[in-house]
Amino acid sequence: MSAEPIAARSAVTNSSGMASSAGSSMWGRLTKWASEHKAVVYTVGTIATITTGAGIAYYLTRPSDISPRDPRSTAEKKKSKKERRIAKKQTADLQTEPPPAEPRDAGKSPALAVETVLTPLSDLAKPAAVEAEPDLPQIDEATVDSLPAEERKQHAATLKVAGNKAFGSKNYNAAIDLYSKAIVCKPDPIFYSNRAACYNALGDWAKVIEDTTAALALDSEYVKALNRRGNAYEKLENYSEALLDYTASCIIDGFRNEQSAQSVERLLKKLAEQKGKAILAGKEKKLPSAGFISNYLNSFRPKPDPTGMDSTPIPHSANGKGHMRAGLNALKKKTAAGYEEAAQEFEKAIEAGGLDTTEAVAYNLRGTFRYLRGDNLEALGDLSKSIELWPQLTQSYVKRASIHLELGDRDAATKDFEDAISVNPKDGDIFYHRAQLHFILGEFAEAAQDYQTSIDIDPKFIFSHIQLGVTQYKMGSVASSMATFRRCVKNFDRVPDVYNYYGELLLDQQKYEEAVEKFDMAVEMEKQTKPLGMNVLPLINKALALFQWKQDFNEAEKLCQKALIIDPECDIAVATMAQLLLQQGNVTEALEYFERAASLSRTEAEIVNALSYAEATRTQLQVQQNYPQLAARLQGMSAGLPSMR
Repeated sequence: MSAEPIAARSAVTNSSGMASSAGSSMWGRLTKWASEHKAVVYTVGTIATITTGAGIAYYLTRPSDISPRDPRSTAEKKKSKKERRIAKKQTADLQTEPPPAEPRDAGKSPALAVETVLTPLSDLAKPAAVEAEPDLPQIDEATVDSLPAEERKQHAATLKVAGNKAFGSKNYNAAIDLYSKAIVCKPDPIFYSNRAACYNALGDWAKVIEDTTAALALDSEYVKALNRRGNAYEKLENYSEALLDYTASCIIDGFRNEQSAQSVERLLKKLAEQKGKAILAGKEKKLPSAGFISNYLNSFRPKPDPTGMDSTPIPHSANGKGHMRAGLNALKKKTAAGYEEAAQEFEKAIEAGGLDTTEAVAYNLRGTFRYLRGDNLEALGDLSKSIELWPQLTQSYVKRASIHLELGDRDAATKDFEDAISVNPKDGDIFYHRAQLHFILGEFAEAAQDYQTSIDIDPKFIFSHIQLGVTQYKMGSVASSMATFRRCVKNFDRVPDVYNYYGELLLDQQKYEEAVEKFDMAVEMEKQTKPLGMNVLPLINKALALFQWKQDFNEAEKLCQKALIIDPECDIAVATMAQLLLQQGNVTEALEYFERAASLSRTEAEIVNALSYAEATRTQLQVQQNYPQLAARLQGMSAGLPSMR
């Protein structure tokens, strides 16, 4: 379920998470935006861009890595025509290795695979035991300086070949010794990387990092060493460094290697989850933005205050009914301060007692604000108590279902809806919110049916109509959706939400001028009807429309800033601002906004989404600092991409 009506979120968002609040809607919208317009975030595009890159052959052997010596014997040159043809095919196979996920040596991971040299067929049949090699040079640091440069080079190549054979026979310690001697002869990035592969096989991650770092000091764009070091960092749970290495690898490879892209995506998730848990553990429980709360409360049909509340005085002394009345009055302000006051008054009302017949409603309302604050278990207790006191209060079943779904218990949510229907099958709110459950889970046909039932029971509730139109659009019935919104405009011509979400669907169809017109109408109606607590979504949507239509950064930023002045806690405005800054290359400032979005997020899933963008942006900054040549290349690649519409 959602912490606000689905119609109060982005109409075109594919809500797939359990906790589809404004936060998850925001990230769904921005992820969709970034995926459609890759130029926005090529490095942040670890989420949206590189995951779509097609994989290409990954060369385990680069042409420059092949030893200059020809290991073939004179006798081998006299092979038959058939043998030469087979050898030629083998050479081609070795020069074009498969992606690292499927190395030629069975059972090896990409981090294990070593650089190979061309080996004659006759040698492949021989055992790879190092002891069988009679001509291995005996080299150490004391003797190598006395050798001519050419001889050292030849010895290094010979030792490398022997190391590869030892590695192939899983004699890793012998291979380490041979690669070490090769390094003494000639410090080469391939030798360091191959020795790192041995340490990788032995699980010595610190040594892997040490050798790959040495390799990268000699060749800063050595993709295999970057991937190998990234793997070691990941094993040590140093996700930030691992992410940086895999991101650099992706940039060097032009974002074409699918496996590296998947590694970046995986690490972003791990890093965000790691930081998200820490944030959530220390996060102060507080109410979301006023707009968020208003949208959630508006997802239920308005009901009169409990009997007796209109005439109940509000004494200064502790009185349950007095606090209850004060809380209901505060709700009507529809401001952040008003909602905070209401939450405190409902707490005091239950503590004071003496509520009589209004006690069930008090538990319902306290549970509502505890849920909005993120205290799900306490909210479940309050709503269950409300149902116990007044089993006919169907709204408590519906709200409890919302929490069950957010906690991942669909069966409990489904039962709550069924119980509510058995109590009052003519309550349109039950079907509206059950439709939301189906919508969130992508069950659009079932959602449409429940929205229609909600309309049949009470055709005056606007959100049922709006969300039916959104659902039709999601099902691909664009004509039906547009017809539904035209009827909404005719029948609810003074409701700003109609124009806002109608505009979103028009924007999704790239009908920019019509969309902006609808957003302007929504903004004016919001000003007229809710001057103190207007919904800022039309302002943000207009910002996105102007940006996509005219690339008008200045006006888009002004609209987002205006939204944040009206509703400083609006996570959608914060995230949109971050994307606009990122598109203009203001990476540092964009990072600040992404981190702010994470701090405003309400659930763990929302925090992880926000942090994924923040960490990707942070990695882009690190790439610019550590690999300035890659940053320039990244800009060049972005310039060749389609521009934002």
